[in-house]
Amino acid sequence: MAVPRQLTFAAMRILMVGAGGIGGYFGARLIDAGRDVTFLVRPRRAAQLAERGLVIDSPARGNTHIRNPKTVQADSLRETYDLVMLSCKAYDLDDAMTSLAPAVGPTTAILPLLNGMAHVDALVARFGDERVLGGHCFIASTLADNGDIRHLNANHTLVFGDRHRAETGRIAAIEAQLTNAGFDARRSDDIVQEMWEKWVFIATGAGLTSLMRGSVGEIEAAGGAPLAKALLDDCAAIARDAGHPPSDASYEKSLKTVTAPGSTLTASMFRDIERGGRTEGEHILGDLLRRAKHELPPASLLRAAYTHVATYEVRRG
Repeated sequence: MAVPRQLTFAAMRILMVGAGGIGGYFGARLIDAGRDVTFLVRPRRAAQLAERGLVIDSPARGNTHIRNPKTVQADSLRETYDLVMLSCKAYDLDDAMTSLAPAVGPTTAILPLLNGMAHVDALVARFGDERVLGGHCFIASTLADNGDIRHLNANHTLVFGDRHRAETGRIAAIEAQLTNAGFDARRSDDIVQEMWEKWVFIATGAGLTSLMRGSVGEIEAAGGAPLAKALLDDCAAIARDAGHPPSDASYEKSLKTVTAPGSTLTASMFRDIERGGRTEGEHILGDLLRRAKHELPPASLLRAAYTHVATYEVRRG
């Protein structure tokens, strides 16, 4: 594998693709920590940020207000960046890749924070295997109508690593930028395994709360814990077939989370349905289902959850 020339910058130039609930949150924290961040945004979001600034409302982790965040739009993007962080929705990936392409130079590293694995295949095909890192995040946040970002709980973790477990100077340089930056950042030595474990968890939570149209606690109170476990088992079996079985610790943590009594947890997919928006059902549930190497029963919970969300998309389309 060819690795780009080592990054040795004391301070990287970071391009954050998107300034929504994920990109806006982590980007604001990075700016507060003195990092050089520019947001690649669409005209409407650029106008919103110019008028209001970038506002983070986080009761658990503290508020912040970046009054004049640096922004750039696709038609005026000319410079290359050291690190491109990708925080768009999966259904916007094709447009995002076209928009960010001018920012990718000989030493640029691309760090996607999307769920699933299909985006990695697309990014590698477009920009080359050596440029694409692995990453994921744990955060519950949403974009209010006025453009402010609401942080819904205390979680704000970002995990990153080289997909081939290579020890390179660029990973160390990125680690220096992302750690001690106002959120929990961690370098992983087996990021692909962690991405699969996150996918199993997020597909279970998204499928469960979208299918049942309620929070984890409400579903548990209605007697739905066995269904939550059945859905988790469907997802874990596919990961096992792919060579990335969830660890015992990861499985038990996921099971505890999706069956917790009184939990107010809902997936962003369910919240998208509630507001009548587009979902990532095809990318999180559908792609996982297509990767199954054993035939799931016609009435499997994963198949039911995917069909439920797909039917919703047919109706809204």
